Amino acid sequence: MASSSSSVIKDAKVLMVGAGGIGCELLKTLALSGFSDIHIIDMDTIEVSNLNRQFLFRQSHVGQSKAKVARDAVLKFRPKINITSYHANVKDPDFNVDFFKQFNVVLNGLDNLDARRHVNRLCLAADVPLVESGTTGFLGQVTVHVKGRTECYECQPKPAPKTYPVCTITSTPSKFVHCIVWAKDLLFTKLFGDKNQDNDLNVRSSDAASSSKNVDDIFEHSKDEDIAQYGRKIFDHVFGYNIELALSNEETWKNRNRPKPIYSKDVLSDELAKQNGNLDNDNACGDGLSVSAMSSLGMKNPQDVWSLRENSRILLEALRLFFTKREKEIGNLCFDKDDQLAVEFVTAAANIRAASFGIPLHSLFEAKGIAGNIVHAVATTNAVIAGLIVIEAIKVLKNDIKSYRMTYCLEHPSRNLLLMPVEPFEPNKSCYVCSESPVLLEINTNCSKLKDVVEKIIKAKLGMSLPLIMNASNLLYEAGDIEEDMVAIYDANLEKVLAELPSPVTGGTMLTVEDFQQELKCNINIKHREEFDEEKEPDGMVLSGWTQPVSAAEESVSNGANTSDTPLTAVESENDDDIGIVSPVKKRKLPDDSDQSNTADDTRHHKQLQVIDDEDDLVMLDGNLDGFKKRRVS
Repeated sequence: MASSSSSVIKDAKVLMVGAGGIGCELLKTLALSGFSDIHIIDMDTIEVSNLNRQFLFRQSHVGQSKAKVARDAVLKFRPKINITSYHANVKDPDFNVDFFKQFNVVLNGLDNLDARRHVNRLCLAADVPLVESGTTGFLGQVTVHVKGRTECYECQPKPAPKTYPVCTITSTPSKFVHCIVWAKDLLFTKLFGDKNQDNDLNVRSSDAASSSKNVDDIFEHSKDEDIAQYGRKIFDHVFGYNIELALSNEETWKNRNRPKPIYSKDVLSDELAKQNGNLDNDNACGDGLSVSAMSSLGMKNPQDVWSLRENSRILLEALRLFFTKREKEIGNLCFDKDDQLAVEFVTAAANIRAASFGIPLHSLFEAKGIAGNIVHAVATTNAVIAGLIVIEAIKVLKNDIKSYRMTYCLEHPSRNLLLMPVEPFEPNKSCYVCSESPVLLEINTNCSKLKDVVEKIIKAKLGMSLPLIMNASNLLYEAGDIEEDMVAIYDANLEKVLAELPSPVTGGTMLTVEDFQQELKCNINIKHREEFDEEKEPDGMVLSGWTQPVSAAEESVSNGANTSDTPLTAVESENDDDIGIVSPVKKRKLPDDSDQSNTADDTRHHKQLQVIDDEDDLVMLDGNLDGFKKRRVS
C-alpha cells in the first residue's frame, strides 16, 4: 500500500488555486509529502498584513506575486520538484476546461464565493475531483467533490447576509455596524469617491427633490475654499442638519430613541477647530497610505476608544489630509482597510454618528475589523486544514471512494474530538449546476428588462461569467468576443422589456442559458408575476430551484457602494484578507443514528456547528455532532 501511495503521489499533477493563508501551508505540505508536479494560481500580491500567518513570505516580498514568491520559497528546500506559478485570475480565459483536464486533482484555498463557484464548474466540466477548504479563526473545513459521486460545491445553499432597507442605515441606525456602513459606503464615497454616485446621505427620498441642490452645493469643494471651513461645513451638515431633518418626522421616533444633532461648535471650541483644521504636523507627512491623522494629532493607541471630541478632531484632520496630501486621488477613492487615513476617517465618522444615536463608541481597532470584514486568522488552523486537504487528495488519487471524508475543525471538543469527519453527501438531484435541473424565475415580463435578468439573476445569482441566452432557437444575448454588428443588437436587446424582445419572453417561456467558459447549461422557466414586495423582494424578481440562500444568523457588511434605491447589508463579524466573511451558508439536517440512544452527554453536544470558509463560506450543521453518519456514496 505504501509503494502504491508513493507512486500515486509522485505521478500526480496537482492544481492549487490560492496561495494565501491555507495556500502557503498547503504548498509546503504537498512538497514535503512527495508531490512533484504542482501548479499554483493566485492573482494577489503580498501585503504586510499577510506576514503573520503566510510563512513563505517575508517583509522584502511585500508587493510581489503570492504565487511566484510561494513557488520560490518552496523550491529552496525542495529544488528538484516542478512548481509552476501563475500570477493571474482563475477566471481568465486561459484557465479553461482543457486547462483543468490536465490535472488529477484540484485543491482550493480561495477567498471568495464567485471564484469557488467558477472552479467548481470547471472541475465538473473537466471531470476532475475538487477538494475545497476554508478557515475562520479556530474553525475550518475540508470537503471533497467528485462528479457523480458526491455533491458539488453548489449542491447546498450558501448564506445570504441579512439586509437592511437603506432607511435603516441612513435614518434609524441601532447598531454600530450600521454607522460603519453609513460612514464607509455613503459619507466616505460622497467625499472622496465617485462623484456621480446617487447618495442622499440621510435625506429621505421624499425630501430629495427639494434638498438635492443643497446637498450638491454642500459637498462641492471650491478651490479657494478654506479646508477648515469646508470640513466644519460637512460636519455640521451630516451630523447636525441631517439629524434635525430626520427629527422633523415625528412618526419615525414614536417608538425609538430620538437622536441628538451634533454641531462642530458644540464639540470643538473655535480656537481648537481652527488649530485642528490648519495643523501641519510633520508626523502627518508621507506618501499615500502612510499619511495618518492619528500621527498628526499625537494619538498612538488604535485600541483606545476616542471621546466625541477626539473623534471630531480626527475626522476634520483626516479630511484636511485627504485634500492637502492626497488631492489627486479624490474622486477615485474606494475604502481600503489597509489605508490608514481612510480607516481613521470612517472610524471617526461612525463614532460621531453613533454618539448622535446613543450607540456605544468603538476603537479604531474594532471599527477597522468591522469595516474591513476582518476575522483574525489562526495560523495553526490553516496548517491543520492544509494537512487534511493533502490527506483527502491522496484518497482521491487512489480512488479510495469509501474513505472520502468531509472534515470539520471545531473550536471546542465534541466527545474529545476537535476534528469531526463526515461521509460526503450525495449529489443534490435538484442542483442546477451538476444535475441540470431547471430553475424558476418569477418576474413581471411587462416591466423588467433583459438587462435586469442578466445582471441580477444570471450573473449575480447563477454565477455565469459569459452567458449566452436563447428562447427556443432564437438567440437573445451573448457575452464575450463577438462581432461588432452583433454587439449592437445584443445591447439593444438588453434595454428591452422581456415581453417586447424579438422573441418575446412571457409567462411559460423557458430560457436556455449557457456559459461556454464554464461549459455550464441551465434552463430557466419564466413565471409572470404582477407585483412584488419592495422591501422583501427589492429586485422585483424571485429565483427558486437553485441553491437558494437561507438567512444568515450573523449580519454582514457590504463592501459595495450603495444608492438610495438598494438595500444595504451589514456584517458584525470580522474578516482577514485571507478569510472572507459570511457570504454563503449551508444548512443541513443530519439524521440521528437509529441504534444510538441520546444520553445527557449527547444532548449537550446537540448544537450547531458554524464554519466560515477561507475564506468566504459558512456551513451550518444541525444535529448530534457525536453521531455523524451519512449514507455511503456509491
